This record gives sequence, structure tokens and C-alpha cells, in this order.
Amino acid sequence: MNLQPLLDALDLQEDAARALADDLRAQIDDLQTRLREAEMHLEHLAITRKTVTGLADRLPAVAPDLPEHPDYPRILAPFNHVTGPLRAKDVCEALGRELLAKNVEGTRAKLKRLVKLGILTEADTGNLARKQ
Repeated sequence: MNLQPLLDALDLQEDAARALADDLRAQIDDLQTRLREAEMHLEHLAITRKTVTGLADRLPAVAPDLPEHPDYPRILAPFNHVTGPLRAKDVCEALGRELLAKNVEGTRAKLKRLVKLGILTEADTGNLARKQ
């Protein structure tokens, strides 16, 4: 019996398996390099987060932008002169507006918008104060 054809077939299979193994090793090396780079990037991001949060208390507080309407600075003015919360009716009185429903409701709507913008806070329903 001639074993040479069988040995030649085995050589071909060994060469193919070796080439596949070499290719897989190259892919593993590439993936390990990419993994190290990703882990280093994550580490740098963690250091950046720690640095930024450590410095955050040193940054001056930036007041949110007020809406364009000229009423907003006037509506906020009474809050600068009181220590407790105000109601829409109180703000109307401080602005010298008649206590008509349309004036109170218009002021209340603007106060609610200031709450949404984070400028005011609503302690309980209708009682608003400057955000600390």
C-alpha cells in the first residue's frame, strides 16, 4: 500500500490548519492591542471625570438664561428682597398689578416657567422661592 497520497493530504491539512492558527493569533494580537487602548481610554475618562467633579465646587455658579420677555427680571425682583416663598398673588402685589385673575394667572404661568428653567423652586403648590 502506498501511503504517500495520504501523507500529502495530511500535509495540506496541516498547512491549512497552521495558516488558520497563524491568522487567528494575528487577530488575537490585534484585539488585545485594541482592548488595551480601550481600557486606557476608559481610565483616562475616569481620571477626567474625577478631576472635573473635584473642581466643580470651585466654579462660579452660572445663572440660567432668562426668557426674552421683559417681565421675567421684574418678576424675579421681589424674590431678592424676601427670605421665604412667595405666591403669584404676592408677586403681582409687589409689581403693583391689580389682583385680577388674568394678572395672577399670567404671573403664575411665568413663575412656573422659571421653575422649569431651574431659577425658582416650588416648595409646595403655589409657594415659590429662589433656588439656592
